[in-house]
Amino acid sequence: MDLSTTYLGFPLPHPLMPGASPLVDDLDMVRRLEDAGAAAIVMHSLFEEQITREQLGSVHDMMVHEDSFAEALSYFPSPDEYALGPDRYLEQLRRVKAMVDVPVIGSLNGTTPQGWLSYAKQIQEAGADALEVNFYHVATDPQESGAAVEQRLLDVVRLVKAAVTIPVAVKLSPFFSSLPYVAQQLDALGADGLVLFNRFYQPDIDPEALEAVPRLNLSTSDELLMRVRALATLSGRVRASLAATGGAHTAIDALKAVMAGAHAVQMVAALLHHGPPHLRTVREELARWLEDHEYESLRQAQGSMSLLRCPDPDAFERGNYMRVLQTWRLTRA
Repeated sequence: MDLSTTYLGFPLPHPLMPGASPLVDDLDMVRRLEDAGAAAIVMHSLFEEQITREQLGSVHDMMVHEDSFAEALSYFPSPDEYALGPDRYLEQLRRVKAMVDVPVIGSLNGTTPQGWLSYAKQIQEAGADALEVNFYHVATDPQESGAAVEQRLLDVVRLVKAAVTIPVAVKLSPFFSSLPYVAQQLDALGADGLVLFNRFYQPDIDPEALEAVPRLNLSTSDELLMRVRALATLSGRVRASLAATGGAHTAIDALKAVMAGAHAVQMVAALLHHGPPHLRTVREELARWLEDHEYESLRQAQGSMSLLRCPDPDAFERGNYMRVLQTWRLTRA
């Protein structure tokens, strides 16, 4: 079965790859991922705050306690809590690139242009074949409009695109009021790919300690549905490649993403749970499903369930919304 696809301009044997995660911080794990057939390797994200710390020095060494920016930095992990600092990150990228024969995608996570622009160039110089820009911004300022948040994203992408020559993918949040509009603006700026979606980790509250407590819950297949809907909305309407990340655990999950329009499917939680061999299992089961259903190739399925194939997407969405609500029945124990 021909599972080939094209993502960020790279011809790939299939769409499955590890997403940004600590998996690639260990070179032995990287080798195991390639041996399991990973179509590409996405690096762990380098955070803007790590870069800022390196540029300004540790907050604890700064005597500007009244500086609100320095105080804000103290909320973040100390330098030794990051798995890879900026310099080690670049060195790890070089090692991974020298080790594997598949495309290596660097990853930057931040919200402002200034904090990371030089590192976009350094990631390219370290050998990355592409760069994933993870725009993670939690809107908490009531004076900042949605348009301003979107403009910040566009400014970041514009500057990064001007700074590097490798393909740039933008990892997005699901919480834009009009995702198709934002996607169209990014497309106009030349974004080479859109990755849907980053996951917002919700803090818990410890009532006894009166503290916010970080919680990390790995994704389940249920989370894929939000990605499927967004992929189906954008498929065929933007030039950029589309990738699904979050909720892809099985071959059927991957198939749903591809049918909605994905060119690549990034997996993290499933690989953390089951190890690199699970990637090979998903690929084999995906090929088997397509063969059993008489598809000639993955490309034949790609985008087959997108809204572009529907004559009236608004009516389709509205109709499904009403059908779900009206046909639900209470099940009594």
